[in-house]
Order: sequence, then C-alpha cells, then structure tokens
Amino acid sequence: MIEMLEKAETEKVKEKSLTIPQVKKLLEELGEEKLDQFQRRVLDYASKFSKVDAETAEMLVEKLVKEYGLEEAEAVQIVNCMPGTVEELRVFLGGGRKIIEASKLEAMVKLLNEHRLK
Repeated sequence: MIEMLEKAETEKVKEKSLTIPQVKKLLEELGEEKLDQFQRRVLDYASKFSKVDAETAEMLVEKLVKEYGLEEAEAVQIVNCMPGTVEELRVFLGGGRKIIEASKLEAMVKLLNEHRLK
C-alpha cells in the first residue's frame, strides 16, 4: 500500500487547457442525468457561451498555436471569447509584451470570423 502511494506521488499528471466548447462536449457525453449540481451549472454556462463547436475550437487552438506562434493558454482564451476585431484580439495578447504584425492579427480575426457560429 505504501509503495502504491509513493508511486502515485511520483507520477506526473498531464494538464491540458480546454475551451468552453470542449468542456460542453465532455459533459454532454457523460449524460446530464449523471452530472452533479455543479457540473450541470457548468454545462448550462458552456451551452450559453460556446461560440463554436468542440471540433472547431480544437482546430482553431491548434492553428493559433502552430501558425501564429501563440501560447496554448492564449489560444484557448481567444477561442473562448472569439474577438471580432483586431482591437479586441490585442486584449488577449499579453498587454503588449509580444509584438505581432498587424497583418497577422488581421489574419487571426479573419480565421475566427470564418468559423464563428451565426
């Protein structure tokens, strides 16, 4: 028993940032009848504030990270809020710590707008 505890303490747990649509999908897959009160509230929130579906959200995060060099946490927040203008997008980009060309910012907004749910 002690060996198992020691082993469990040394194992690393992988942490992954999830977008709101991904959380919604995971909770829906569990089934609402199996959710506790807190999880139901989270599902309600995720249903109201998801701006794209889970697959699109995952694809957008990957593109923002790979093609535009954003950190995953920044990309997740951008996909959660889906800013519609360059000015709104700048809010998520570290308060000016990072200089990103205007053309890249415009391309990011265009990408988001192409996938936004109507």
